[in-house]
Amino acid sequence: AIAGSVFYVLYRPNRPSFTLASLRIHRLNLTTTADSSSSHLSTLFNLTISSKNPNSHLSFSYDPFVVSCVSSNSDVFIGNGTLPAFVSNSKNETTFKGVVVTTSIDLDAETVNNLRPDLKKKNGILLKVQMDTKVTVKMGGLKSKKVGIRVSCDGVKGVLPKGKSPSLANVSGAKCKVDLRIKIWRWTF
Repeated sequence: AIAGSVFYVLYRPNRPSFTLASLRIHRLNLTTTADSSSSHLSTLFNLTISSKNPNSHLSFSYDPFVVSCVSSNSDVFIGNGTLPAFVSNSKNETTFKGVVVTTSIDLDAETVNNLRPDLKKKNGILLKVQMDTKVTVKMGGLKSKKVGIRVSCDGVKGVLPKGKSPSLANVSGAKCKVDLRIKIWRWTF
């Protein structure tokens, strides 16, 4: 406890922060066959994400990220993509442009019933971007074990694109939070 208190007083560690700078929707199509027996979802998003390390004495080493996009209201999976592994040194900001989130899947009837009302809204669909990875924290010669984290960016309002030009989602209200993902046996907290 004393060592932890001294560490906190000397280094004042802070969590890394993430920002969703932009999201372009190139394609978000839900097609249903004439007999309504099957539905197909096809999406293509383009993201710009930045990561900031506010610490002076800590660096973060991230494994590759799994990026997924879901609808906020009904938690329907919309698409996924990846971010490469990277190291965020002290007082550093890293930006990734052109992160592609895409999918082409067949949906069941219940999922279609949950998603269709969101797609019909005139003011847009609410989206949530989630990123999962493992991170190692390094301070001088000390290095932690890998710990799972989840970055959730909620409050993104996307409008369906019209024609071939992509639509720009409103990310001004998006808030990204970083949570630890601790796995004990089969459960993740």
